[in-house]
Amino acid sequence: MKILIVGLGSIAKKHISAIRKIDKNAVIYALRSSMSNNSEEKIQNIYSLDELSDEKLDFAIISNPTSNHFESIQQLSKLKIPLFIEKPLFSEVSDKTNELVQQIEDSGLMTYVACNLRFLDALTFIKKKLKGKRVNEVNVYCGSYLPDWRPGVDFRSVYSANKAMGGGVHIDLIHELDYVYWFFGKPQNTQSYFSNRSSLDITAFDYANYLWNYKGFSANIVLNYYRKDSKRTFEIVTGKGTYLADLLANKVYFNNELIFESEQKIIDTYESQMRFFIDNNDKKDKFNSISEANTILKLCMQD
Repeated sequence: MKILIVGLGSIAKKHISAIRKIDKNAVIYALRSSMSNNSEEKIQNIYSLDELSDEKLDFAIISNPTSNHFESIQQLSKLKIPLFIEKPLFSEVSDKTNELVQQIEDSGLMTYVACNLRFLDALTFIKKKLKGKRVNEVNVYCGSYLPDWRPGVDFRSVYSANKAMGGGVHIDLIHELDYVYWFFGKPQNTQSYFSNRSSLDITAFDYANYLWNYKGFSANIVLNYYRKDSKRTFEIVTGKGTYLADLLANKVYFNNELIFESEQKIIDTYESQMRFFIDNNDKKDKFNSISEANTILKLCMQD
């Protein structure tokens, strides 16, 4: 395989590691903005797409800062190769982003926006279990401690903590919104509340609460940056009983009884996700395409 990647941060390295496990001989080109950027082992730096004019690329990964996604997607879509785009899709919702999404959809270009929790064993298990079940209520909770996310780095200096940089818990933890949408589709109507009044004292939102209303039930989604004892759960109250997925432990309970567990770690989902994308990027399957991800982003940004 020959792959182009834009952006070589920590998330890009997870995707590269997944690619190496799938194809140890994969050729990876990195489009860099400056010759002062460090070189990475077994990755070929390029500084212009013209350098690849004679290469047949299999796909491109866009994993640069979210604020640069629009320009990168616009530029790389001209190559007419599948695009693997790190979440979130954009840093804003606007007429120009909607127009770009429509242009790409109309072109038939294969796109996938990376939301790796769709490949977590606990979620895939519970999704199958819910088929045919009457859902009465859904509760989602994801709380963790932002200062622990990047050891040795001042958390107030990073994108996540800064409103001016487009950060915030609602956009960082869009995974939770994504899998609720994946399970139940688009809600009939929504309400949301955001705040940044915790002891973290940051400018970006550190708390978000969404209420998504569906026919017959509602989904409540709570996200925060300030919980030191991390918790990530998905609860579905059905007519037959209550399912609870503990995403951090990769376990599922039904009426407090353990019914499923997996040794898979969340980091392992990056390989599962990449395998799916590689196996399907020539089949035009619609799975979290740019259009679907744009719909979820709109739901995320609503206030």
